[in-house]
This record gives sequence, structure tokens and C-alpha cells, in this order.
Amino acid sequence: MDRTTQLTARRTDLTGPVRTSGSPPAPGAGEIVRSEPDVYDPASSVRTAGPERTAGPVRTAGPARSAASLHLRAARVLEDNWTGASTVPSRGLYPHQWSWDSAFISIGLRHLSPLRAQTELETLLGAQWGDGRIPHIVFNPSVPLDAYFPSPDFWRSSTAGRAAGAPRTVQTSGIVQPPVHALAAWLVHLSDPGLSRSRGFLSRVYPHLAAWHRYLLHRRDLGGGGLVSVVHPWEQGMDNSPTWDEPLSRVTPAPARSFRRADLDHGAAEDRPTDLDYGRYVRLATDYRDGEYADGRGEFAVEDPAFNALLIASEHALARIACELGAAGTARHTRAERLTAALVDRLWDPAEGMFFCRDVRTGDLVPERGVAGLIPLLLPALPRDIAAALVRTACGPHFGLGDTTRLVPSYDLTGEAFDPHRYWRGPAWFNTNWLLERGLRLHGERGRADALRDAALRTADTSGFAEYVDPYTGEACGALGFSWTAALALDLLHEPHEPHEPDEPLGHDVSPMGIGTFRHE
Repeated sequence: MDRTTQLTARRTDLTGPVRTSGSPPAPGAGEIVRSEPDVYDPASSVRTAGPERTAGPVRTAGPARSAASLHLRAARVLEDNWTGASTVPSRGLYPHQWSWDSAFISIGLRHLSPLRAQTELETLLGAQWGDGRIPHIVFNPSVPLDAYFPSPDFWRSSTAGRAAGAPRTVQTSGIVQPPVHALAAWLVHLSDPGLSRSRGFLSRVYPHLAAWHRYLLHRRDLGGGGLVSVVHPWEQGMDNSPTWDEPLSRVTPAPARSFRRADLDHGAAEDRPTDLDYGRYVRLATDYRDGEYADGRGEFAVEDPAFNALLIASEHALARIACELGAAGTARHTRAERLTAALVDRLWDPAEGMFFCRDVRTGDLVPERGVAGLIPLLLPALPRDIAAALVRTACGPHFGLGDTTRLVPSYDLTGEAFDPHRYWRGPAWFNTNWLLERGLRLHGERGRADALRDAALRTADTSGFAEYVDPYTGEACGALGFSWTAALALDLLHEPHEPHEPDEPLGHDVSPMGIGTFRHE
């Protein structure tokens, strides 16, 4: 097969500096248009008119199939989940746009269509609130209310969020997700700087990203130590991690009769959060909504190492964007290094060799080993001894990297709450393994990074691009044809410098595009 053959996105014309009608711009924000999504159809697959961009050289993966075959099948997943304005994580279980999903998706889309990758982020930023927050869900109005819970009529963003500047013409949730967006925007820019500059992509997204970071740093430092707190487990992205069990135990769950879980229509109950956990999630979200989304009042406030590490990585990326736009990035690099020091000071446990969450309400570290405690490995200013300790912990009995597991699990293999199939209580996820691959490579662990990359590609392939997998066997769990799994497989697959024949068996020996983004040079 000719390696220029690929699946690409339908073009979306986003050339003008206009924003969503009725949506207040974020402080100092540039103008961004929101494209209208296709009408909801969970069984549909959007087709394209034709190729938009020649595929770059691809990197290799496991032994089973060719790199070109994997590329095409990953591209088909993203094509099938494309709505015309953004990409849903999966057509059935997650029929709207999710915040950090779109960031990871755009990182993969840049290898298919830089324009569509830009559109993915622009659509999300078009729903930003006036106070700077980027909501964790942007709802597609064509999706029936009972297709997903909590639905727009639960969040009531345009009314309950009015004081915080929620947009009036698009419905969103009121909580946030990890700030991967500036990192994604920079990597998307690098994939086609000419297109990015001609469209003014960075100049338009930079004010939105700056406002987003400002919101987190100014409104969410609930512990007073310089780190950002999450006010709901869904904000950190690892929804039912055992890390949350202790802080959640203080929360009185909403009555089971007060809500209906749509997620159980699409997945086995034993693979999903329990009804007790869900009741507590609903209670927290209800209280936050009824308090008009004001920060700092709730029972749940936790400083999480992964959330803060991603903010730091994105702050470094925002510094690079500032430099590209002709401004100084020094202050942002300095802020990122200051945040790194705060992360070490508040969340590092040298005896355990990893980072832990801190419960802001009690002031105590939460003694649960989750994969979030390894994610700071992607930080360039992390002290060398801490980076080495994180690698030892990742490779030890708690996570089994390179030994007992195919991919790094979401939770401690030896923990009492470990379950290889239950969502974030043990299964391996592709976004966290992508982040760890980047971190290993950044800190000179090329052999381990290559092995993890190959395992991720092989498992994405054999699992049907599953949402998550059993960390021991690679058995598919959750939704199949999951967008960020396909997108991050594409990112691991592509190598910009050393082309080879795409029908070669999947192998290794190259480094991922954009790894320098994680360095402060």
C-alpha cells in the first residue's frame, strides 16, 4: 500500500476570528468560532471527501501487522467518531465532546489533518466560560437528554453558571478536566507551522489558554500552597480511583432514585463505578451547581499530582507558544519550575518513591498508589533523584512496568482495592501510558520507553482500540473504537525524521514527535 494513502477529515472552515454568539469571551481572549456538529446518530460514520494531507513517515510497533495497516484502522476510528466539529470519545457511551479527550485526540489528529486537529481544540475553546474555566463536557444539542447522564438539564450551565460567565448558547458541564490543552495546541502547531501561522491558530487560542491557566492558579489554589485542587473526582479524569475513597467517604450520596445511570446501558456494571460512588459524584456535582459553581465551598478538595503535572507541562508549552508569537516565555517557564518545586514539596513521599494526593480538607496525604503519582515523570525540571525513584517504583511490584504487566495499571497491583477490569481501579489506560512513555524518554530511559511504546501499540491494535484494558492480559474493557486510544496510537506510530517502508513489520528505534516540548531549553 502506498504510504500516502490515508483517511482524513472533512474540512471545516474556521478562518475568521469570530466567537460563539452570546458566549462571553474569556478575559483577554481571542475570538474563536464554534462549528455546528452533525445530528446525533450513534451508529453513523461520517465520511470524507478525500485526502487533505500526505501522511508523514510512520514509526513501528508490535509484530502483528504493518504500521500502515494500524495507521489506517486508527484513522478510521477517528473518522467514525468525528461529528463535523469535534470528536466524541465513543459514539454510544460518550456522545458529546470531552475536554481532555479532545486534547489527546488533537495530538493524534495532527498526523492526519492539522486543520481538523486545530478545529478540535477551537470547538472546545469556543465553549469556555468567562471566568476562564474550560468545561469538561460540551453538549451536542442533537443528542437526546437520556443518552448520557448527567445531561445538560442537570448541569444548567446557562443559568447556574451565569455568575461565572457560562456561555448562553451552548450547554456545558460546570466542572473541568486536566489542563492538557496548551501542550496539545503546541504539538498541533508543530505538525504544520505554515498552516498554523496562516490561520492565526496560536494567536487565537493563546488568550483562551492563558485565561484557563489563570483560572486554575488563582481560583483553585484551595490549599494555599501553590497547587491546584480538584473539587470533584471527575475533574481529575480518573473517576473512581481508590485515591478518592477516603475523601469521598465524607460525602453523603444522592439517593439512587434521584438519577438514572445511562452508562450501564453501554457497559457491564462490574466494570463501572459502583452505585454508591455514583451517588457521591452526583451529590458533589449537585452542591457545586447549586452554589453557582463557586470554588472552595465543597466537602471535596484534593491536590492531585497528575493534574498539577499536566498544568506544569502545559505552562512550559504556553511559554513556547508565547515565544512563537513574539512575546517572552521566561515568566511562564519560571512559573512552571516554581510549580514543580511546590509539587515536590507538598506531594512527594521519598520513603514510598512516588507522589500522592493531598486531601485539602484534612491536610493529609492519601496513602493510595495510583498511576497519577507517576505522571510527574514528564516534567523537565524534576530533580534527577526523584525521576530515578519514580522509574524504580513504576518497574517495581506495585505497577510492574516491563515485568508483570503489559501496560502500567491505573492502580497499585498489590492494593486491596485493585480490580483489573473496574474502570480506574486497576485497568491500564492508553493516555496515562502515553504520558509515561514521554516521561521515560525525557529522562533518558529510552529502552523502557521503546518497550512501553511497542506494548501500547500492540495492545491498542489487538484490543480494537479499547477504552482501557486488563493490565496483565491486554483484554479489552469498556468501549471499543475509543478515540484517544486511536489518536495516541497514531502519535506513537509517527516518526518525523527517519522514514521507512510502512509495510515493514511493526518495530522500534525512533523517538516521538515533539518530545522537546517537555524540555525547558
